[in-house]
Amino acid sequence: MFTGLIEEVGKVKGITRKADGLTVSIEAGNILDDIKIGDSIAVNGVCLTVVSLSDRGFSFDVSKETLDRSNLKYLKIGDYVNLERALKVSDRLGGHIVQGHVDTVGSITKITPLGEHTIFEIEIPPEYLNLVVEKGSIAIDGISLTINSIKNNRLSFNIIPHTIKSTNLQFRKVGDLVNIEFDIIGKYVWNMLEKIKGKEKTSLEKLLENF
Repeated sequence: MFTGLIEEVGKVKGITRKADGLTVSIEAGNILDDIKIGDSIAVNGVCLTVVSLSDRGFSFDVSKETLDRSNLKYLKIGDYVNLERALKVSDRLGGHIVQGHVDTVGSITKITPLGEHTIFEIEIPPEYLNLVVEKGSIAIDGISLTINSIKNNRLSFNIIPHTIKSTNLQFRKVGDLVNIEFDIIGKYVWNMLEKIKGKEKTSLEKLLENF
């Protein structure tokens, strides 16, 4: 479990392609302080397991399922990735609940400077529109962001200078693909509504009719 508050930007140092996925090595610094083999780290919002460690970085394996769902299949040596260690029970939840289970990828369609801030516009597959609401939370490459507005299937975000400087958004450009994880609460609510659609009214629905 994560919060979507990026702790460090790492750099891809090695990629080994296998029949069933990848092994990727990342150069990192402070994030390594209390990491051990077997720990979870969110890499561009994808929850991955540390399989090896050095004093300058770590490695992880990526399965075919993860490659199919995320932008990790496009990683190149030299790319910058967002890193976040797993949430401790005692930590403040400064962002929102992020599982590290990426749902799909979106495309950056516009980047507009606005004073010190930057507006990012990201296009998502239209079949996921039922999972987003204005002013709701979403994880973009593992970053907890608030949706400013929704127009058709394009979401806009007002990114503050701190977030730009602290994440790989500083390196992003129009056309780049980003990982998207929708809010877990919204996913459960939509799933429940889909299951009761067309069925006899539930006790909860009957109760709500009285309000």
